[in-house]
Amino acid sequence: MQNDVTEPKGALTIRTLAMPADTNPAGDIFGGWVMSQMDIAGAIAAIERVKGRVVTVAVEAMTFIAPVKVGDVLCVYTDIERVGTTSIIVGLEAWVRRNRLDDRVKVTEARFVYVSLDENGRKRAIPPA
Repeated sequence: MQNDVTEPKGALTIRTLAMPADTNPAGDIFGGWVMSQMDIAGAIAAIERVKGRVVTVAVEAMTFIAPVKVGDVLCVYTDIERVGTTSIIVGLEAWVRRNRLDDRVKVTEARFVYVSLDENGRKRAIPPA
């Protein structure tokens, strides 16, 4: 997991502005806030692929590479890595645009696991793509 990549991997799924209310005492954006944005983006990608409800069951890996600052535009990219019978793994990368400029910095990468559920909240087989 390195930061020498210059282009995000995957599809831009969510973009939001880091605000002062989301900071820790040091003035950086809380890692938990970044993680929640990544979970939202991962769920969007998973829902689109499974064509139904999903729940997050695991975060297999998460690496914080650089801090997110107030005013950064956080962009989360998603890439479906694996589709199983009832579960799906989504690779995620979070990048920021500092000062709303075009230069991007990779700040976080992760792998989230979601399970497909039916209308009664039970595991459901994922339909073919």
